[in-house]
Amino acid sequence: MVELKLYEVLEKEANLLFVDIVARYEENWVLCRVRERESWECPGGHIEAGETPYEAAVRELWEETGACEFQLRPVSFYGVKGNDGMMESETEIYGQIFYAEIEKLGTLPDFEVEEIQLFDKLPDNWTYPYAHPLFCSLAEKLYEYQKAK
Repeated sequence: MVELKLYEVLEKEANLLFVDIVARYEENWVLCRVRERESWECPGGHIEAGETPYEAAVRELWEETGACEFQLRPVSFYGVKGNDGMMESETEIYGQIFYAEIEKLGTLPDFEVEEIQLFDKLPDNWTYPYAHPLFCSLAEKLYEYQKAK
């Protein structure tokens, strides 16, 4: 079982480990499928040593979608603990959620992602069903709010 919490801000000592990017292209959701899985997920991954969360999000978005032109903005933070079969932590670990409006998709780099797909509606088969649909909903609400301003 996994416990997920969303945060508007985090304490300065919170160690961010991950970034997750909710991505849209031509009003479709951009999701990826990693080679060894049959389920869909948002682009994202670990923050590498020396990277800021924003830099990690830029890198991961390109590595996992081939996006070469996009607008990227932070959305929120999250904490997660438990075991989902891929991640296991007894203490809360932290990540940051970003939203990307992709303007141009290039060639998908040959890393761990087998394919990307554009969805007009979110799929049912998620790798992280407790997190990514929620992140998409949150990012969409923020985007609609900002658009209405």
